[in-house]
Amino acid sequence: MRRTLLSVAAVLAFGACGFAQDIKIPVNIDKLAKKASEVVDVNLDGPMLKFASKFLSSEEEDDVEAQQLIKNLKGIYVRSFEFDKPGEFTDTDVEEVRAQLKAPTWVRPINVRSKKDGEKVDVFFKMEGDNVMGLAIIAVEEKELTIVNLVGPIDPEKLSNLSGHFGIPKVEPTRRPTPAPTPKAAPKAAPKTAPKVVPTPSPKGEML
Repeated sequence: MRRTLLSVAAVLAFGACGFAQDIKIPVNIDKLAKKASEVVDVNLDGPMLKFASKFLSSEEEDDVEAQQLIKNLKGIYVRSFEFDKPGEFTDTDVEEVRAQLKAPTWVRPINVRSKKDGEKVDVFFKMEGDNVMGLAIIAVEEKELTIVNLVGPIDPEKLSNLSGHFGIPKVEPTRRPTPAPTPKAAPKAAPKTAPKVVPTPSPKGEML
């Protein structure tokens, strides 16, 4: 979920001034840092955000498109906690964050649930008319919790270019299951008809 660039972004964020995120990180979330084996706290806005974007490769197509996307953003804020064992946090710990992401301002177009590894990912868009002006991600795994807030205009079609950078997890929309084909009904058998009885003539020429 993280790249080497994330470490660079965390260092840059150390001196970032001011907070302009759309959502507030509850105190109980920050307290999880004491239990976590690894903590990432990214706060990039203003000049620091532009400076951090220079660390993206100008040769990789995805990085170039990510740079274009960052130019329109006002801030990137990430809280990520990784634990040594499961059960160090619960859904209650992130409920205060979810409570801030309500309609009509926020909509949730992506909702991923995996029974195999217990992964839960919710992606919320902040809408202003027909435009997406912000994004929030809550990604929950058995031993990891990540909360992301992007502030500023975002093109949803280019969002994947930013996934994997600055601690932003890769998110794929849930695939709809393909319905099973309906079995074809067997052809109906033609109705049976009684055989015709042809009368045979008697020796005297009479019909029997």
